[in-house]
Amino acid sequence: MALKISFIFLALFICFYFVNIVSTNEEECQLSRQNDMVDDCNCRISDINELNNQRLYPLLRQIVKKNYFRFFPVNLKKKCQFWPDHGQCSLRTCAIKSCPIDKLPENLRETFNSNKLIRSAMNKPDEQKPEQCPPTDSNSSLGVVNKDLSAEHKQTIENWLKFDDIQSDNFCDVDDETSSELEYIDLLLNVERFTGYTGESTQRVWSAIYNENCFFLPDSKPYYNLRQKRLNADKMCLEGRTFYRLISGLHSSISIHLCAQYFFPAVGGGYSGSDGRWGPNLEEFRRRFDPETTDSEGPAWLKNLYFIYLIELRAIYKARDYLQSQTYFTGNQTDDILTKKLLTEHLFQEIEPFANYFNENDLFKNGNEELKNEFREHFRNISRIMDCVGCDKCKLWGKLQVQALGTTLKILFAESPIQLQRSEVVSLINGFTQLSTSIYRLEHAFKTCLKNHIEL
Repeated sequence: MALKISFIFLALFICFYFVNIVSTNEEECQLSRQNDMVDDCNCRISDINELNNQRLYPLLRQIVKKNYFRFFPVNLKKKCQFWPDHGQCSLRTCAIKSCPIDKLPENLRETFNSNKLIRSAMNKPDEQKPEQCPPTDSNSSLGVVNKDLSAEHKQTIENWLKFDDIQSDNFCDVDDETSSELEYIDLLLNVERFTGYTGESTQRVWSAIYNENCFFLPDSKPYYNLRQKRLNADKMCLEGRTFYRLISGLHSSISIHLCAQYFFPAVGGGYSGSDGRWGPNLEEFRRRFDPETTDSEGPAWLKNLYFIYLIELRAIYKARDYLQSQTYFTGNQTDDILTKKLLTEHLFQEIEPFANYFNENDLFKNGNEELKNEFREHFRNISRIMDCVGCDKCKLWGKLQVQALGTTLKILFAESPIQLQRSEVVSLINGFTQLSTSIYRLEHAFKTCLKNHIEL
């Protein structure tokens, strides 16, 4: 009898012990054991994880595989406006596979060919132009156009252009679709992943991007100490914190993509992309986000990913009427109908409960148009800085995701009915999908790192 009782107690002890282990491990795997709330939003990280990882991520992966969202028009040859040498990456992993014209959907082929005719008409050599009538007066200088402008007039015109630019609702520079250097890129053939592009060039780009936020700090100066700025983020006004957390969240997302699909070259091999293997790099993830290697800042950077996720989610929902009115035409009627159905009957319904956790009306209160215009102009500069990225694949995804964020801000602060270019719609959905993928990978690729090293 005593042996039987002892056996029962032993069984209960073992059961209780293992329940505690499982419970403890599950608790440790939560990303937000210390603070589950997204800063400046009344939303729990654990709720976002459940929404994204269980429902949105698989849905978004379906959507971006559709032809309408698969092809992105971009000019990768724009000159850098900020410094002459932008350290072009020569690695094969940096290269872009552009899409042949005959592989594009019907409507994109027509648009591209139409723009091509416009470009060729604009760029015809002088000898192909019809002969000009000779001047009736022997003094041919009478017909010469005087193109000289005084310094005062040049400044006046420059002020006009700046004024017109301010009137625009755009928060980023959208590539001119009539440019001879525009290409359509198949995003499914050019996934965002590690390229080997690193060093001073990348540091210069990110430093310039973060320093576009310096106008929010008191007594700020060019190239203000970035660490000091980050540590003082909570002391900024709401507009300054929003600007910083959007950029920081985007930076975190890009870093997660590079860590999740990292290239490990074969022994003695190089970074050709074919002589090694691709997979998650846990050590690189820890280097970028572990408190011990980031002066305890890494967890805050990861939380900012959830902030930008909620902002872009809200913009998509706010633009739902406009997005529901689109046909998503590619020439394949069956595919077009399904694309629209995935958005209107699934995506919008899934995100609706999370669409009001951030209120953009809290920004730029009391008609502070000057601050709003500064916000817009500094963000436009960030879109221009993307042209200084020296790796084509990094530039492609940088331009797309910055344009997605710019489109988000354009939607949130629109004072008139929303109108978007096709490239803005494509970037918005693909940009949000990249954020969704990053959150998914935190749970699936880097769960061990988060459990053992990083608490948000």
